[in-house]
Amino acid sequence: MTTVRDILDQIVKWWDGDETFGLATVVRTFSSAPREPGAAMAVSPGGEVVGSVSGGCVEGAVYELATDVIATGAPVLQRYGVSDDAAFSVGLTCGGIIDILIEPVSKERYPDFGDIAAAVWAGEPVAVATVIEGPGKVGARRVIWPADREPHATGTLGSGDRLDQATDDDARGMLAQGLTGVRHYGADGERRMDELSVFVQSFAPPPRMLVFGAIDFAAAVARIGKFLGYRVTVCDARPVFATTARFPDADEVVTDWPHRYLSGIKTDDRAVICVLTHDPKFDVPVLEVALRAPAAYIGAMGSRRTHEDRLERLREAGLTAAELARLRSPVGLDLGARTPEETAVAIAAELIQLRWGGSGRPLTLTEGRIHHD
Repeated sequence: MTTVRDILDQIVKWWDGDETFGLATVVRTFSSAPREPGAAMAVSPGGEVVGSVSGGCVEGAVYELATDVIATGAPVLQRYGVSDDAAFSVGLTCGGIIDILIEPVSKERYPDFGDIAAAVWAGEPVAVATVIEGPGKVGARRVIWPADREPHATGTLGSGDRLDQATDDDARGMLAQGLTGVRHYGADGERRMDELSVFVQSFAPPPRMLVFGAIDFAAAVARIGKFLGYRVTVCDARPVFATTARFPDADEVVTDWPHRYLSGIKTDDRAVICVLTHDPKFDVPVLEVALRAPAAYIGAMGSRRTHEDRLERLREAGLTAAELARLRSPVGLDLGARTPEETAVAIAAELIQLRWGGSGRPLTLTEGRIHHD
């Protein structure tokens, strides 16, 4: 999915050049929509396009709206859905519904954009709340910085301090979880579904993938982890193996004992931990730390015999049944994978399945919705 983060380099050039461009962002989706909230596409005054909001389904229609928005200076919220005749004419035949906000962006209209871009490039969190529907001014914007980094906010949503404060609280909570979506308020900030709709876009740092064991499988996992949007760290205690030359796709390569390194950093509920050493002196100590730390996924490579031996060693180390139940081992979905690259795909498939709640079965054998909430 293309987000503002992915097209930032280009659109900042337009912003720096005092150009007004149209920024289209998916703000809501229903049913089998082709993109998630946060997908973005931008159109320059000269007609150049970067990004995507639907994988090709409605880009032509959005392009036309973006050129109108550049000319008028008025933001527009547009819905495309399979139930609309217009949906078929623009190609949205996947069965989904998407709401897209198209807004004009320039230094005059969006003075904070440069600060937001700088934060994203620096890996610092920031959230942007925008009115998309209701009695307020569509396009009214507030930029919210997190509570643990000199908390402050700029701009206003236009209905008074209580609305701004309620939005700040929600935005900071969403930012901590890396969530993007719509929240609903009354004029005084009360949570209501029938008045003001505000799109909160979280620019949180990418989730971390920690790969322990500098082996050939780790290189493939690091490559696919980077492709999926993770900030990848490879760690191994052996300096001859833990080198950037062997892991060019990793954001960082650390030479340290895995358990010591993991004990010295903070993880969160989005983190992915892959233990690929299948050597007890490495993987048991690091798993002892990992299974007691926040993480979305903890997987370990090895045969079923290795897994049983590992579980016994972890029990002897004092881990509980609930802690051991977090361990995904042998790692990955059953795809029949053999090579490092195939194994990396199997691990990536398990990550995606756990994130979205898929069955892992062939779609030809399933019925109902393709995309899960």
